[in-house]
Amino acid sequence: MILESNNHSVFKLNYHLVLVTKYRRPVINDRISNRLKEIFEYIGDKYRIKLKEFNHDKDHIHVLFSAQPNSQLSKFINAYKSASSRLVKKEFPQIKDKLWKSAFWSKSYCLLTVGGAPLEVLKEYIKSQGRDKNVNNLQISYLPYERTRRKTF
Repeated sequence: MILESNNHSVFKLNYHLVLVTKYRRPVINDRISNRLKEIFEYIGDKYRIKLKEFNHDKDHIHVLFSAQPNSQLSKFINAYKSASSRLVKKEFPQIKDKLWKSAFWSKSYCLLTVGGAPLEVLKEYIKSQGRDKNVNNLQISYLPYERTRRKTF
């Protein structure tokens, strides 16, 4: 596993974001999805967020992205929803037939953390701290920090 780093920390923060259109209207096609992806990448740069994967269905999008510990996720998501709503409705006026008010996205969203060790493995690892290492078979090993500002497990 390769970790990212900044001046004071080493981390691997991956998230799965699901955004649903208002009233779950089926308005997202390939062209609109590509534009939504471009907007995500543009706004993500300002929040130190990197897009890993992006896909859509007719009424929602799935986004896999990584962030830094100081990324303000709620502010980023709100900025993305506002900008993408405004731009997509302006650039694709046919959407107004199905979404007649100003909102493109539902007010809510789903944001999940992904990757890393399963929760139960981490719980056992933390419980095992301070015990005799020979008693416990559970080990998480760390390789030395590389000069490339990446750490590998």
